[in-house]
Amino acid sequence: MGMTHQDTPTPEGASGKARTSTNPIGLILADDRAVVRSGLRMLLDSESDFEVVAEASNIEDARRYVRGHRPRVLVLDLNMPGGSSLEAIPIIREESPDTQIVVLTMQQEPAFARQALGTGALGYVLKEAADDELVEAVRRAAAGESYLNPRLGARMASEPPPGPPDDLSEREVDVLRLIALGHTNTEIAEQLYLSVRTVETHRSHIQQKLRLSTRAELVGYALERGLISTSGEHGS
Repeated sequence: MGMTHQDTPTPEGASGKARTSTNPIGLILADDRAVVRSGLRMLLDSESDFEVVAEASNIEDARRYVRGHRPRVLVLDLNMPGGSSLEAIPIIREESPDTQIVVLTMQQEPAFARQALGTGALGYVLKEAADDELVEAVRRAAAGESYLNPRLGARMASEPPPGPPDDLSEREVDVLRLIALGHTNTEIAEQLYLSVRTVETHRSHIQQKLRLSTRAELVGYALERGLISTSGEHGS
């Protein structure tokens, strides 16, 4: 199977699909599981105007292949090794402004969709609906149009995000909730797809802004502001 671009380092699964008479929509798939990439590739390759030019299993390779291939669309999983996919979205958009990003994820929380779309992604598709929605989302993104899973979009419309209190950013509010629920920095990093160092930085900023130093004080603040319930329930 030949490479699409001979002057680009061999990526995982470079496509040997023959080009159509018109320029196809070049795609890169980024997911850490090979079986998922295989299924996505079969789905997308079934479209005559799509061409999967590379596959990546981590954030670093995804960025490198996007810089090398300049695809029209990057299909990006949120849970990838090598860094935060959410934090990578604006970086990838800056490195390759003509590449649109469609997030494909299991995360159904509106907060993740808001951040992904707010930082530069054009599409947000849930993996459970990929067979029905991914092709449309990719096609729309290639045309510069947005796509959001309808069920998640309805949730976002009915549950508008509250304004961050006391000058906390939305991400700092997310970290504060998880701190108040007893999660460690490592657990918070895993849930929010951040590095532990980034979580530590957010935690420091939260304590400085709120002038609070202990977890008990943070829990009391979160309860008072309605950021968590007395039962400790929180959708994550």
